Amino acid sequence: MTTEVQLPPVRRTRRFLPALALAAAALLAGCGGGATPTTFDLSAPGGFGKVGGSRGAMVVAEPTAVQALDSDRVIVKDSSGALSFVGGAQWADRVPALVQARLIQTFENAGRVGSVSGPGQRISPDVQLNTNIRSFNIDAATGTAVVEITARIVGDRTGQIQRARLFSARVAAGAVDGPGATQALDRALSQVLVEIVRWAR
Repeated sequence: MTTEVQLPPVRRTRRFLPALALAAAALLAGCGGGATPTTFDLSAPGGFGKVGGSRGAMVVAEPTAVQALDSDRVIVKDSSGALSFVGGAQWADRVPALVQARLIQTFENAGRVGSVSGPGQRISPDVQLNTNIRSFNIDAATGTAVVEITARIVGDRTGQIQRARLFSARVAAGAVDGPGATQALDRALSQVLVEIVRWAR
């Protein structure tokens, strides 16, 4: 006697095909030898003259930013507000960490050595400089680098905001590629950093 074996209908297996295809694609992507992105850094401006200031100690906190800006990607924003990334390029660190480091260095370049530092330096600050990065991207519609940072000087003991201001700069980008975008953003940031240091003295 012949025994019939019931095979599962084809329609039951088809639903697993997309998942299998995705898994295979993920494995292939993981095994691929894609080009390593070029890493770019930001600079701390100097040579703009010594900036006098109070003798009080200031702590520069790491800037806050929305999730899209809290990364090492070089961002392009189109007219609709959609974000994309410049291929083959990345920053040397997360943008907030880089901006904090270059801001402290700019204070030092302005003659504020010993009065400005990052958190955790075992000093008793008089004030804290809190910043928020609102924009740090290439505007695709105009081909310009846009940097916007809000700054607040807060009394360390009182927690009260003493002063606050929005700083912004726009610089034309020669090209929306790694070198062009990062150089334009670096120049725009340098303008903002100098303005912040002069304002916060």
